[in-house]
Amino acid sequence: MLPLRFATRWRITGVLLLASVLVGALLPAWLFPQIPARSLIELDKWVHAAVFLFLAVWFCGQFARRAYWMVGLGLLAFGAFIEFCQLLTVSRAAELMDLYADAVGVAAGLGIALSGAGGWSLRMEQWFLERQRAG
Repeated sequence: MLPLRFATRWRITGVLLLASVLVGALLPAWLFPQIPARSLIELDKWVHAAVFLFLAVWFCGQFARRAYWMVGLGLLAFGAFIEFCQLLTVSRAAELMDLYADAVGVAAGLGIALSGAGGWSLRMEQWFLERQRAG
């Protein structure tokens, strides 16, 4: 992990994000608006990719570049865990294509992190502390 001043807060927020994604993935399907089947399938894959892109950028904000591969593997394992949990429900279905969409999102998020967005939380802390000193 990067030398973050508020590391505990970043970790807690990360765990809450993961828990929120898991809960959202396990909510009964009837809670979601009725969308035509073909559109729903496409939307579902985009949502998977976007969520995992966000998670990859989030966690790459707290870790050094050399640990990004672990972030990627961890998120893919989390995606597989979600699909396994969906197997245990009656109102959700596990799909291999969801895991592929997760992988696309993770890869895109890692690409964004590698292109300069990684370590963003350390920069945010520095900005916040500078503002606090100035004000």
